Amino acid sequence: MRTITKLTLMSLFVVFVSVAMLLFTSSSPDGLPEAGLTTPASDSSGMSETAELLDVPEKEISDVSTLQLEASIIPPAPMEETTPVTESESVLVKKGILPKPGEPILLSADFFTQNHVIAYYGHPRSKMMGILGRYPIDELAKRLTKTASKYDAANGNKGVVTGFYLIYGVCHPKGEIGHMNDALVEKYIKFAQENGMLVFLDHQIGKYSVDYAVKKLLPFLKYPNVHLAIDPEWRTLKPMKEIGSIYAHELNDAQKLMRDYMLENGIKGYRMLVVHQFKPVMIKQRDSVKANYDPVVLIHNADGFGSPGAKRSAYQQNSYAKNMPFKGFKLFYYSGYKGAGFDKPLMTPEQVLKLKPEPCIIMYQ
Repeated sequence: MRTITKLTLMSLFVVFVSVAMLLFTSSSPDGLPEAGLTTPASDSSGMSETAELLDVPEKEISDVSTLQLEASIIPPAPMEETTPVTESESVLVKKGILPKPGEPILLSADFFTQNHVIAYYGHPRSKMMGILGRYPIDELAKRLTKTASKYDAANGNKGVVTGFYLIYGVCHPKGEIGHMNDALVEKYIKFAQENGMLVFLDHQIGKYSVDYAVKKLLPFLKYPNVHLAIDPEWRTLKPMKEIGSIYAHELNDAQKLMRDYMLENGIKGYRMLVVHQFKPVMIKQRDSVKANYDPVVLIHNADGFGSPGAKRSAYQQNSYAKNMPFKGFKLFYYSGYKGAGFDKPLMTPEQVLKLKPEPCIIMYQ
């Protein structure tokens, strides 16, 4: 009788464990093994109510910054860039730093053989998430033009095009995503159009699928100066505690989604899709990534902050992925905000342009 009771209890325990495993561990539709990563409940808009309602909270999200490349960086005194000699607007237009006002920027296939893109990164409602949140839009444009002029002085015969890089989808605790208010996004897009600038919309993914993030961004491609980005670091349920990841096939599918949307909707020109990486884990099976989904131009961007040596090392690791030939590079200003990482010291344009291969896009957070 005791033997039967023990067997019964053991059977019940096995059943309990099996049920628990089914409830709390499941593979996502895109093959990720992490438990809890989900696709939002389907509805007519393709978004979850929670994700739609969230934005940067009243008290800024604390400790939201790219994980540090190096430990024990001691914050220096606030640094100010040396103000370069400014040139007249007509000269900047002629050089390509400021395209003609109102002129739509439709990338050509040889765009990156002739230009560099210099962008400011962040969220307009958060001072610690990047420079975009620290100044009004007019002041940002002036500062960005000055930064771009330094690259124009260092890049030979190439032109320079400026841009705003907006964190459209912000990863919150437990992987929830807050989306930037569309009216705010369109304010930056309109300003950029009027000033011959590009706009990048970046989605941090969170607990959702990569295709959800891309589909959320696709409608903005109706604007001729808008390009898209995804950040695998934030494909996680535990932001700032672990580095997230995507698989190569997800990145390929994202490009296909973007390409098909452009063709089906008659969207002209080439458009960029930027993917961020500073650790090998962030893009799994990276050798399987393809970059032949014309008119989508895949940009492989080196993220992360630290010393010039650490940043060069991260960029070198990205350079080995020759299947993604177009590269980007991010730099981090010192802001003084707790939890906001920075480069020590900030690399100069001349140092950035010596990276091999030469980055096509350079962004400042």
